[in-house]
Amino acid sequence: MKKSISLGVLLIMMVSLMFFASCAKKAPETDEYPMDIRTGEMTAAEAEAERERQRRIAEEEVEAYRARQAQELQTEAAKTQFLDSKVYFAFDDSSLSAEAREILLAQARWLKANSDRTVIVEGHCDNRGTEEYNLALGSRRAQSVKDFLVNAGVEPSRIVTISYGEERPAVRENNEAAWAKNRRAEFRLR
Repeated sequence: MKKSISLGVLLIMMVSLMFFASCAKKAPETDEYPMDIRTGEMTAAEAEAERERQRRIAEEEVEAYRARQAQELQTEAAKTQFLDSKVYFAFDDSSLSAEAREILLAQARWLKANSDRTVIVEGHCDNRGTEEYNLALGSRRAQSVKDFLVNAGVEPSRIVTISYGEERPAVRENNEAAWAKNRRAEFRLR
């Protein structure tokens, strides 16, 4: 009986071995493998397809790089325009003109688009009046700019005001044209 069981087990093992050997995986005949399985080299069509794929990837990378560069230039130009903008005031006044409001609307748009930035609004005056009076007037000018920006949707915590009074004139002359350039609010980024 033991002999028939071992002969049966041996027979089952042989049949199983033949079954598994006949079910061995064949290499798929698809384009997944860029090489000829027999020679280990790419066929001409496969090599051309691979070159085309690499060319498309390179073109996409160049296009993405150009798009990033254009975006960076545009961003830098907008930042420069933001910093170069000035708001001018009438003599002994801190109210905003229509032109000043237009400038400040653009400033508010830039600040909302760049929510990680904090701005310093500097209030300036011409050299007429006392030093104390001009410091107070410069402060009112900076505050009126801040109030406008806050009303336009910029968070108050992102706006710092400072007054320089007559300490930092844009033009060092004593005439109406120079005084008009000195009555201003300027912007710096923190």
